[in-house]
Amino acid sequence: MSRAGQGHADAASAAGWLQRRWCLLVLYAFAALVLTATAGTRIARQSPDPHFVYQADAWLHGQVAIEPPPEKGDDWAKVETVLLDDGSKVRGRRLTSRKKRGIFRTTQGDELPVSRIRRSLGSTSYVCFPPFPSVLMLPQAAIHGRRANDVTPTLLVAALVLPLGFATLGRLRAAGLSRRTPAEDLWLAMCLAFGTVLFFCSVQGRVWFTAHVVGVALGLGYLYCTVEARRPIGAGLCLGLAAMTRTPMAFLFPLFLAEAWRMTGRAERRRFLVLCARFAVPVALIAAIGVAYNLARFDQPTEFGHSYLAVRQQSQMEESGLFSIDYLGRNLAVALALLPQFSSEAPHVVIGGHGLALWFTTPVLFFLLWPRERGSWHRPLWLSVALSTTCRFSSCSWPSAAGRSGAWARGSSSPESPSTCSAR
Repeated sequence: MSRAGQGHADAASAAGWLQRRWCLLVLYAFAALVLTATAGTRIARQSPDPHFVYQADAWLHGQVAIEPPPEKGDDWAKVETVLLDDGSKVRGRRLTSRKKRGIFRTTQGDELPVSRIRRSLGSTSYVCFPPFPSVLMLPQAAIHGRRANDVTPTLLVAALVLPLGFATLGRLRAAGLSRRTPAEDLWLAMCLAFGTVLFFCSVQGRVWFTAHVVGVALGLGYLYCTVEARRPIGAGLCLGLAAMTRTPMAFLFPLFLAEAWRMTGRAERRRFLVLCARFAVPVALIAAIGVAYNLARFDQPTEFGHSYLAVRQQSQMEESGLFSIDYLGRNLAVALALLPQFSSEAPHVVIGGHGLALWFTTPVLFFLLWPRERGSWHRPLWLSVALSTTCRFSSCSWPSAAGRSGAWARGSSSPESPSTCSAR
């Protein structure tokens, strides 16, 4: 056999292996091995910010608040209870901005002068992040309580990204939406798992990174179920849980609507509505649970607790809100313009607290600007990515999250939009 013939045979053999179902287990084992080796000694101990473990332990004790107060970690939401001059008790927080100083805002939204406060009755701590990742911590919390390890569950979920990404790209190929080979799909999935800041988030635990990892895995599950709108309930379940992990991911919904319309068209409007209804049911149920959970803690349906953080951005949040166009320019600069600084002193290359530009840490993203082809998913994907990232970039909390990524991973990108993997 000629060398060319042997090469084609080897390629066909590799493609056949990659298309076998059990190869997904091999990819999961490989990813878990790489992540475990990278995590090193971290895997044996709890991270410095185990918020989801604390929340899981609180649930197991029939509480939504973290009582007794947390012993470690940043970014806890704290709600103060005060006794007013009329003898009534209210919950809320003292405002700190220049315009609002001297005001106590209650959880009901009322603003009272602090002069009306007779005395403070103490503060209650809560986890201010969407709660779904805490569900993954329940087994360990049931055994070890607050000492449970949050690094291992994060790593095990992160290992799913490689096989999930590969399977999703294979579904696109099977549906005629992609002309990539299995080998090309594998390299693209490996780029997502190991070539982005997600890789560094995967081995740390810590509340912010765990949420990013779980969000990416659920996002990939959403994409897989969305192909040809074959699994509307699964797509709705994944998207609802993703939103209960990283709120901006809720804005990935246009992709399913566009795919359902593509598969039905105007001639089958009834089927289109049925698909949308089946997609919406789990989303609505999960949203209702989230609303009830927020009402139980903060008396507001959409308040996860960020308004009660004692952080340096609190004054900005009081004046501009949690989401505002005022934050957009600064956050875009963090995501797109930060570069390393060079120094004549060791270590010679200095990386700022907010990390590096997204394109600098993952140059392969430039290929998104010149796609090989523009199929039926091109516009819906970009619309979904644009909506979710606009929401994220308009958030007051972006720089602090990016800074934490920068502190270890030295990357400013938030890895919660796996849609870009399919956009290529």
